[in-house]
Amino acid sequence: MPLSYRVISNHWQSKFLVTLDFLCPMGQNKREPKDLWQEPFVPASSWRPCADQRNWEPNEGKNGYILVTANGGINQQRVAVCNAVVVARLLNSTLVIPKFMYSSVWRDVSQFSDIYQEEHFINYLTPDIRIVRELPKELQSLDLEAISSVVTDVDMEKEAKPSFYLKHILPIILKNQVVHFVGFGNRLAFDPIAFELQRLRCRCNFHALQFVPRIQETGALLLKRLREHSGLVGPLDRYLVGPFAESMKEKSESNAKKASKYLALHLRFEIDMIAHSLCEFAGGEEERKELEAYREIHFPALSLLKRTTKLPSPSELRSEGLCPLTPEESILMLGALGFNRKTHIFVAGSNLYGGGSRLVALTNLYPKLVTKENLLSSAELESFANYSSQLAALDFIGCTASDAFAMTDSGSQLSSLVSGYRIYYGGGRMPTIRPNKRRLASIFMKNSTIEWRVFEQRVRKAVRQTKHVQTRPKARSVYRYPRCKECMCRTD
Repeated sequence: MPLSYRVISNHWQSKFLVTLDFLCPMGQNKREPKDLWQEPFVPASSWRPCADQRNWEPNEGKNGYILVTANGGINQQRVAVCNAVVVARLLNSTLVIPKFMYSSVWRDVSQFSDIYQEEHFINYLTPDIRIVRELPKELQSLDLEAISSVVTDVDMEKEAKPSFYLKHILPIILKNQVVHFVGFGNRLAFDPIAFELQRLRCRCNFHALQFVPRIQETGALLLKRLREHSGLVGPLDRYLVGPFAESMKEKSESNAKKASKYLALHLRFEIDMIAHSLCEFAGGEEERKELEAYREIHFPALSLLKRTTKLPSPSELRSEGLCPLTPEESILMLGALGFNRKTHIFVAGSNLYGGGSRLVALTNLYPKLVTKENLLSSAELESFANYSSQLAALDFIGCTASDAFAMTDSGSQLSSLVSGYRIYYGGGRMPTIRPNKRRLASIFMKNSTIEWRVFEQRVRKAVRQTKHVQTRPKARSVYRYPRCKECMCRTD
């Protein structure tokens, strides 16, 4: 029987998925492929974490002070923090605990110490750089703009090389004793960079940044419920939730049962992502007006570019794999890969464009699909209300600890950081599904009607090609690809 999936209207999702449930084997409880929950173990397990190893003397930070006010959400800010650590070492400067910029998109006033353990961060990196909580009194009264000590993202090229900092930033520090980076989004290159500086980057991300106990405790509760109170402590739990991993185990030992495997799915389909992509999602004129209005407010530079420059059309963007997978396409992909109806699925990024009804429709195919809002009570989430970054930290924990993780947008910082963390600490046992969106787009767009068996074969081939053990490509992120000599060591 053919599978028809290019049915498009404003209210198509529920009807479409219910129909699909009867048409295709993904609605049946058939046996899953043998390697579905695995990655190539032998080559993957030959890498082990070693970014904690140091081969230098502590840095005195005597040249001056570096302030950073990082923009974006929690994941962009995490990258900015670790890049700032490296710049502080490069310039022999003292890093002041970074600040987080309030964003009209994220609407979160959380600061560093609301999310990460400040004391651990300072102490762990003491052998590398000097870190203080605030500027010395004599520098606090300076008008940094007046003395040209403020450097914004406009003043710097994206992924600037270390030579840029030595040539342009160090003189500012030596002259004024302080520089303030505002924004600091992806403003340090991954190559070329000295071995020990790159290792410091990994050390910061994988070792120095630990969530505060309040987030760890709630994250442990989330994992416990995802595993249905089995008492299992996963291989990454102690890195994510610290001492609360053992308390989970101790409290459940007397009534232990087999843990439920779960798949984590990051649906990067929030309105900010949708608007920024410049893609269209079958909502017609109403959708176009809504997304354009959002861009005008939150991405004015992109709106101006769209009005003044000929950009690729939405269909061209989709054919190139540059559009986010819709929730429905993501579920189709999982079904084609062989995840059956019994699969426990944890969905991160559940504030979907199109409303909660979109998520409800997906449970027609996967009844055991849950979010943190399903698993944690209102009282348990109350202290996180209105703090999107702290809620995102819970999603990070749920995704990173999962038995398998599926990303739907390779450009997502959360997906990149989660997949990198799983590689670094996973020991070759933490598979990540990285769809080739260009190939999937070809499958979705060029076949208005297709046999499920053929669809299944094509999707599996498109995903299988990404399921290999890959060392870090040149100039790519060590946070996402930590399999490199700076961050991990070979055991073979």
